[in-house]
Amino acid sequence: MAAPAVINYPSINTAIEPELSTLEKRLLNEYQQGFPLSATPYADIAAELGTSEALVLNLLRRLKEQGFISRIGPVLKPKRVGTSTLAALSVPGDKLQRVADIISSYEEVNHNYEREHAFNLWFVVTAKDQNRLEQVLDEIQVRTGCKVMSLPLEQQYHIDLGFPLWC
Repeated sequence: MAAPAVINYPSINTAIEPELSTLEKRLLNEYQQGFPLSATPYADIAAELGTSEALVLNLLRRLKEQGFISRIGPVLKPKRVGTSTLAALSVPGDKLQRVADIISSYEEVNHNYEREHAFNLWFVVTAKDQNRLEQVLDEIQVRTGCKVMSLPLEQQYHIDLGFPLWC
């Protein structure tokens, strides 16, 4: 059985193609979705990729340490566990990467991305309750110096968050 998963990419800088092995690229591409739901998911991934569980775990650890990913975890339907909101900031271009890094430092943020708009940095915050959600948004506003626009869910849509990174 497989489940949707998100591998959060903390950096928005895509100008430089990273030096990654074919196996690392496959891990990042193929397991954005369809993450095995079993007692041994990393062993299952290793078997599918023709390698060892230890190597898969080491590669994921290294990718995290190098900032290619910040977390591996499930994508849950909104309002099933805790609460969430879509949020946006208007960030001066020269501060975009610094602000994106601050936002990505929060465990409650499952992704952020740049948009061509006055509100140019968007992100989703999922928290255990409304109080923690508001605390995270307030902290982000203070730490970044940018006013946070919160856009809570009014109608649910399914959006596939998997993006092919390499062909």
